[in-house]
Amino acid sequence: MKAVYTGAVALMALALASCGDKTGSNDAAANATAAPLEQIAAPNGGDWTQVVEATPEGGFRMGNPNAQVKLVEYGSLTCPHCADFSEKGVPVLESTYVKSGQVSYEMRNYVRDPIDLAASLLSRCGGAAPYFKLTDQLFAAQREWLDKFSGLDQAAQQRLSAMQPSEQTGELARIGGLIDFMKVRGVPEAKAKACLADKAAMDKLVSMANVANTQYQLPGTPTFLINGNVVPDTASWDALEPALREALK
Repeated sequence: MKAVYTGAVALMALALASCGDKTGSNDAAANATAAPLEQIAAPNGGDWTQVVEATPEGGFRMGNPNAQVKLVEYGSLTCPHCADFSEKGVPVLESTYVKSGQVSYEMRNYVRDPIDLAASLLSRCGGAAPYFKLTDQLFAAQREWLDKFSGLDQAAQQRLSAMQPSEQTGELARIGGLIDFMKVRGVPEAKAKACLADKAAMDKLVSMANVANTQYQLPGTPTFLINGNVVPDTASWDALEPALREALK
């Protein structure tokens, strides 16, 4: 477990190789059936995108828990391809598929490096209700907060590597401006710092990554599961949507 937390900047540079571009077939995307989906009413006249809960696997699920198609994303907050999916895929996924009640969408954090660990702890800090919104906002600002780590010299990197996990995540969040980022989004500084020092939450994130590696042989991020099966060679919305449509037939 120690190797997951230490060597922050070096680990980040190495881990970026696991953020892959598995775009799949553009022809498949072009042939996706665009027929309107049958609508399943949400409880009390509500909206399925507002139904969010934690899952036993450690993720957060949006939508109808009894949906015909259960989509899971293993995503990393430091992965640019995941940020691209958040920007281009998630809005359509939510508005067309999750809202219909036919598809549920679960996000499971796949922590690739210590900076990702800090950001993931903060994204989960408020629990289920704000999780997806905070995650999308972190993805939207990803380049901005990641750029703040590019100027760290060797002495700073060594100092980070020597820290205990709870100290390291807090310092990484401070360097990246993530505590202030969360503060203006309704997470008080004291709560953010407590979440960054939460060993049980860290252990849960590490366990989720281990399960992804052992159970699904995760090839990179993002990786998608449909009804428990890995969708191969898929990292973009154009490649994923045809697979969703096929599963809905």
